[in-house]
Amino acid sequence: MHINCGGNLVTDGKKTYDDDTGETTGPASFHNDRGKNWALINNGHFFDTDRLNYYNVTNSTKLVMENVELYMNARVSPTSLTYYGFCLGNGNYTVKLHFAEIMFTDDKTYSSLGRRVFDIYIQRNLVAKDFNIAKEAGGVGKAVIKNFTVVVTSNALEIRLYWAGKGTTSIPFRSIYGPLISAISVDPNFIPPSESGSSSISIIRVVVAVVVAGAIIILIFGILWWKRFLGWERSVGRELKGLESQTSLFTLRQIKAATNNFDKSLKIGEGGFGLVYKGVLSDGTVVAVKQLSTRSRQGSREFVNEIGLISALQHPCLVKLYGCCMEEDQLLLIYEYMENNSLAHALFAKNDDSEKCQLRLDWQTRHRICVGIAKGLAYLHEESKLKIVHRDIKANNVLLDKDLNPKISDFGLAKLNDEDKTHLSTRIAGTYGYIAPEYAMHGYLTDKADVYSFGIVALEIVSGMSNTISQPTEECFSLIDRVHLLKENGNLMEIVDKRLGEHFNKTEAMMMINVALLCTKVSLALRPTMSLVVSMLEGRTRIQEVVLDKREVLDDDKFEIMQQYYQHRGDNIIESQNLSDPTGESSKLFADTSSSGEQIES
Repeated sequence: MHINCGGNLVTDGKKTYDDDTGETTGPASFHNDRGKNWALINNGHFFDTDRLNYYNVTNSTKLVMENVELYMNARVSPTSLTYYGFCLGNGNYTVKLHFAEIMFTDDKTYSSLGRRVFDIYIQRNLVAKDFNIAKEAGGVGKAVIKNFTVVVTSNALEIRLYWAGKGTTSIPFRSIYGPLISAISVDPNFIPPSESGSSSISIIRVVVAVVVAGAIIILIFGILWWKRFLGWERSVGRELKGLESQTSLFTLRQIKAATNNFDKSLKIGEGGFGLVYKGVLSDGTVVAVKQLSTRSRQGSREFVNEIGLISALQHPCLVKLYGCCMEEDQLLLIYEYMENNSLAHALFAKNDDSEKCQLRLDWQTRHRICVGIAKGLAYLHEESKLKIVHRDIKANNVLLDKDLNPKISDFGLAKLNDEDKTHLSTRIAGTYGYIAPEYAMHGYLTDKADVYSFGIVALEIVSGMSNTISQPTEECFSLIDRVHLLKENGNLMEIVDKRLGEHFNKTEAMMMINVALLCTKVSLALRPTMSLVVSMLEGRTRIQEVVLDKREVLDDDKFEIMQQYYQHRGDNIIESQNLSDPTGESSKLFADTSSSGEQIES
């Protein structure tokens, strides 16, 4: 397999490089020519250019190098550029990736200051991090070839170039960033088997059908992404139903083998969106398989949202999505497995007759978890290329790995945050007890809604108690009310989890409580950004004394409203809303514990 990326057909000695000049005109596009055993998918959109085919670039200066025809043109992408090779014999291959930086200059002008940095993945494994073409080649306009030995085990090869937000983005002008590649060469380290006539043609047809179907799915996701999911509520069922039963990354056969045909003994979670199973892939990777309900409109919507958002995000404090499967009547999401369940399970699980089912979180671990959640949200709000509001931050949606490091999960309710608008008016979604006041009352959504939810979770970490109190009193309707009452009485440290005894850092505890109180301010303008929260939790920024506003204290009017809500909830009558967790259990990757709040999405 030989491809002249972004250029015309080229013959180099005994090798002929296929032309790759197909136009890319949208945020998610697929390209494949009949008779070729490869295809490409380009994700992302250069918002600052009006050119239709900005994804193919041509060098405008003279290049002096061997095989110069391979480097005169290149493919670029704002986010992710993936090449797929199929109908390959299983075995070892040598993959050569050809690069030359042709969009910057090698002089003393402003154009020479640009830096292009991206990551390279082959077969979903990171093989080169923070790759800089000019640095590797020793300058601009010079060629560099990266060689990799790759094992093909399923007759398919995946080469992915991903921009992780590093390098420059506006030099010499806007929209000069993202992965760039000049050519690809894939050669077997063995004698390839001879083609077998009709059998070979049949295999090609099947594989092409699979790739085309997968591309259609990704294209639909990109369109929805581009339109900010407007109008998706009415069309999601028809869109998914209209797609042929194919797979994007995993086949249903692979997932059934990994979960022993969805063995009940491997079930580790259950909720309104469906079931969650533990599984082991053929290569030994332990995964969590989220089986979304095809009968639930929200299940289909979450499937689209998870693929469209979390697949474009990479951060140590976000759960990793390995892939998905959409085959027959199954909607499956495959995640990394979290050994220690959810934060809610660690904090609120009942011991019953044994203490083994509940983790003992010491103070140092609790503080680290709180900082990790804050860093994950800071990445979503401020650091990632996509600015995202999670909308459902709670202890059930924070998972813990084997070392008790936190990872934010469940992006089924997440929304893109448009920085050009002061806020996004949207229907309410989230979990009772964690929703910010301005969002719950007016649908006024900004990233400060996540800040409020984080403040609630921080108090839960400190206290070991759920925010929702099953039997509210005139003094306390929720955990936040209890904290306000203790602060007024000067007994704020009484909120610290009694299970810790005296084994906690009192300075850090007071700091976490005060940060939580800042985050849960009624006025969203007074809430800090998540990057500032991280700085405060790490002791790099001083925390001002928190003064409670009268609006933040439980009064008679607020208590009456809350009583009406609980009566309303007890009657199970919630008009114009769909409960995404009617069983009261979490549909998270591993949480099989009672939900600390009731989730809504309307």
